[in-house]
Amino acid sequence: MNANSWKYRLLGKPLKSSELESQKYGVIWGLPVLSSDAISSVAYACEEILLVFIPILALASYTPMLGVAGAIIALLLMLILCYRQVIDAYPQGGGAYSVARENLGRIPSLVAASGLIIGYVLTIAVSSCSGAAAVTSALPAMAPFKVPMIVAFIVIMTVGNLRGLRESSKVFGLPTYFFVASVLIMIVVGVVKSALGMLEPAAQAAELSQTAGDLTLFLVLRAFSSGCSALTGVEAISNSVPNFAQPARKNAKATLNLLGLIVLVIFGGVCVLALLCRVAPSPDLTIIAQIATSVFGGNSIMFYVIQIATALILLLAANTAYNGMPQLMSLLSQDGFLPKRFSDKGSRLVYSNGILFASVFAVVLVVAFAGDTHLLIPLYAAGVFLSFTIAQGGMVVHWRRHRSGPWMRRACINGFGAVVTALVLCVIVATNFLAGAWISLVAIGATVALMAVINRHYRDVHECLMIRDDEKARSLLLFDVPRTHVIIPAHAVNRPFIKTLNYARSLSSDIEVYHVKVSAAATRRFKADYQRLGIDAPLVIEKAPYRNVNEMLINHVDDRLGRLQRHETLTIVMPQLVTKLWQMPLHNQTTLLLESSLLERRDVALVTIPYLIDT
Repeated sequence: MNANSWKYRLLGKPLKSSELESQKYGVIWGLPVLSSDAISSVAYACEEILLVFIPILALASYTPMLGVAGAIIALLLMLILCYRQVIDAYPQGGGAYSVARENLGRIPSLVAASGLIIGYVLTIAVSSCSGAAAVTSALPAMAPFKVPMIVAFIVIMTVGNLRGLRESSKVFGLPTYFFVASVLIMIVVGVVKSALGMLEPAAQAAELSQTAGDLTLFLVLRAFSSGCSALTGVEAISNSVPNFAQPARKNAKATLNLLGLIVLVIFGGVCVLALLCRVAPSPDLTIIAQIATSVFGGNSIMFYVIQIATALILLLAANTAYNGMPQLMSLLSQDGFLPKRFSDKGSRLVYSNGILFASVFAVVLVVAFAGDTHLLIPLYAAGVFLSFTIAQGGMVVHWRRHRSGPWMRRACINGFGAVVTALVLCVIVATNFLAGAWISLVAIGATVALMAVINRHYRDVHECLMIRDDEKARSLLLFDVPRTHVIIPAHAVNRPFIKTLNYARSLSSDIEVYHVKVSAAATRRFKADYQRLGIDAPLVIEKAPYRNVNEMLINHVDDRLGRLQRHETLTIVMPQLVTKLWQMPLHNQTTLLLESSLLERRDVALVTIPYLIDT
């Protein structure tokens, strides 16, 4: 079975470019694909808040937790209102990058894009680690295999997304709705049981002391910054507007509204249940698992349903990044800030290179941080809120510049969003700087510098290749066939040599066969075979006392180059054995080594003649 057959079995048969529209999704499938990150944050945002409060406030943690959760929900609703306007103004996608590129300039746009790229990679890593934590909460025996399990999750997600937009939305859509339905049932049952006095407090509640430390502003701000991980997937919808079916703007905005409603209900509901059940962070059980234990019982079917649904949604949260990040990288590639291959669609009409890039770097993060969600969270939100701030500031400039419709009201909305997100960014950096936020800031700076270097290279190449003067270009055209000298490096007279010689004769009559003498016996055989066949091309033999065959050939080429006349060229025609992949190390690959050495020489053309060894 050939490689293409395996590829088609794994990813599906290639899709025609004309089938792109049929691959796009509407609101029903767009919601789980692009909003699973924000929805999944319900599973760990409440826990991150309590991780800050419980060690200091103990049983007094729950009231301030609800206040922080309310502030996060209010911020989410404000961001949704702001990004509805981004969708209207920039339906081509790109979110903060597109907004900043047009309104704020190159550096702010690259900073915004870098923040989003870092955030998307962290989304994949954090979501996968959180999903593994949910699995180990239900199956503690799996804890030693946590990191390999996370890597396996990422590989599965990668394959699913490489299969295409439509197919990935079907594969990953149902688990998202399954999670939402399961949590809603848990919230309703938990609230009803609490009203009836039937809700058992979590086992960890008995270990909490009654005494509490002081509730300080810094503590509240730190809890707020940790809980803001719930907002990291909001921009993905505005980044991916082109992936929606027509009317794309309307569908994207409807998806954004539905996202806000779902997070409002289930995040608020889980925080209320955390208060009612008196749960506390534990290394063995997640907050969701503890709530499910209190509501349904630790050995009930619904406990395992909640754990399965939570694990699935946390894994699928990475799907938000797999849709938003390749689309963003495609725009950066088209603008010359990333390698051009990131703008190419694969056989299934998705940006395959962006998907693979995201997966590789997410695996690196998972291994580097040993799959620990709590170590990754501090790195998470800084880059995303930096892009939020830049996007909202850019939208203010956009409305002031265009002054169309109710532009003043729209500018005020985005201006308020810019101020709030900037304040949140300052809180996140101040409270999590030493815990890991500095790593994100350094990574963003390095990414901006790298993209600037890539862009400078593309601009230099463009300047080098472009034609500015038609008359000068016309003078460079040769209307007489230029003369080319052909050199055929050869070590033996065999089938590949004869095929190479026949091709060289079609290029020129000025052909020279060049042989380097290392072994006297091998050279005698070569000369005898050459003369026996009656080959009329001149044979040049040079001795290599130090066995430096390639160096001898390169020196000979340089010598011939020095004797070329105007408009003459030198063509090196070389045979190249083509073998199976596992057989390649058994051969010297001399042709490939010579190619790399000769490519930098002007007026030299390289031609390789493949000869297939089918054994």
